Parts: sequence; structure tokens; C-alpha cells
Amino acid sequence: MPRRTKEEAEQTRQDILYSALDIFCEKGYSKTTFDEIAKRINLTKGAVYWHFRNKPDIITALITEAFNRTNNAITEKIPEVNNLADLRTHFKCLAEIVRDVPNYRKFLFFMLFQMEWSESLFLHIGSAVKEIRDFPINTIKQALTNSQKNGEISENININETAVCIFSLWQGMLSYAICRKSWVDFPKLFLNGFDLIIKALKDERSDNETR
Repeated sequence: MPRRTKEEAEQTRQDILYSALDIFCEKGYSKTTFDEIAKRINLTKGAVYWHFRNKPDIITALITEAFNRTNNAITEKIPEVNNLADLRTHFKCLAEIVRDVPNYRKFLFFMLFQMEWSESLFLHIGSAVKEIRDFPINTIKQALTNSQKNGEISENININETAVCIFSLWQGMLSYAICRKSWVDFPKLFLNGFDLIIKALKDERSDNETR
């Protein structure tokens, strides 16, 4: 049997991930087996084990792949998030990816509504993707901190609490849109909510200046 090229090995890895995501969505995480993942794409179970030791490794890879693809696409349009305008553009791009990329929506639907988390599984996967998990909040905090320094928002604003509010808005509206399949209007829906929060932040700065 000829040795596979690096490109062929990577394609097999991608095929395994897509197969796994499909079956996870159909049957759930706990009921999916390596045999099923392999058969879906005409591989042996050993071929799947060659790429991934276990199902948590597959979930970790799915999260990493999804993050890298979306972040690379966003970075092409806005390389850095330095202020509130940048943050709005960042979320606009991300919301448009949710709207326009069916496979990303499938991944999100699985992670939000079908993934059967246990405490040990959450700790195992969470530690492996900690930087990805913390990235949204850290991005928001950086934009808020810079905006506070340049006087765009009040120095009295609690950065940590405000970042959590903005991220919770994203998570809540994302869940609503995917659950109800109203993702077509999702960018507009989220940006309307985002603009309300930013207006409140700027209004508080103005109120403080007039006191």
C-alpha cells in the first residue's frame, strides 16, 4: 500500500471530523461510535484511531477547526479589534458567518443543544481549548479598555461586567436564532442589541460629564 501524502492524511482527518459532526448531530455524542464514524466515509475504525485517540479529541478538534476558520475569515476583514467600532465590525462578520455557512451552524447547533456535557468531559475539553474559550471575552475587554482610555466610554464603567453582558447578549441571541432557524436576520438582530448597549455606555459618559 503506497504511503499517504501529507495532503491525503489531512483530507482524511477533515473527512473524519465532518463524519463525526454529522453523526453527533443525528445520534448525540454518547451514542456515536468510532465504527459509525469510520463506516460513514468508508474507513476502518483503526484509521479513525490513527488520527484521534477518543471522542473528546474529536470534539476538541472540531472546536479548534471552527474557531480557526471563522477567526481567519474575520481577521482578513478586520485584523485587530481596538475600539467599539472594531468590536461591532468583528461581531458583524461573525454573525454573517453564522448566517452564510451551513456547516458552522450545524456545529453551533450541536455544541449548544446536543452536546452531552459531563463535568469531567467539560474539564478535559475546556483545558484543551482554554484560549479559544476565553478569546471572545478577552476581545471584548480589550475593546472596552481602549475605549475607556480614549474617553469614548466613562471611566466608571466596569469592564469585566460589561464584557460579560455583551458576550451574554451574543450567546443568547445566537441560541435564539439557531433554535428558531431565524439566522437570516441574525446579524441585524444582534447588532441592534449591541448598539443599544453601546448607546447606554456612551450616554452614561455624557451624563457624568454634565454633572
